[in-house]
Amino acid sequence: MTRPAPETKIVDTWKVACDGSGPGLGHPRVWLAIPHDLGWVECGYCDAKYVHRDFESKPD
Repeated sequence: MTRPAPETKIVDTWKVACDGSGPGLGHPRVWLAIPHDLGWVECGYCDAKYVHRDFESKPD
């Protein structure tokens, strides 16, 4: 059984909350700070990737 690829979300803020966003599949809410030089951060629980809108079109 394979798991689906982690989700990538484009956000407008530099601090985001992640709770797994799924009923029964979630995790404790964590706050993630997006580094201004990197432009993205990944959740340590669910591997969701949050990309700040300013970095949306820039490669990793």
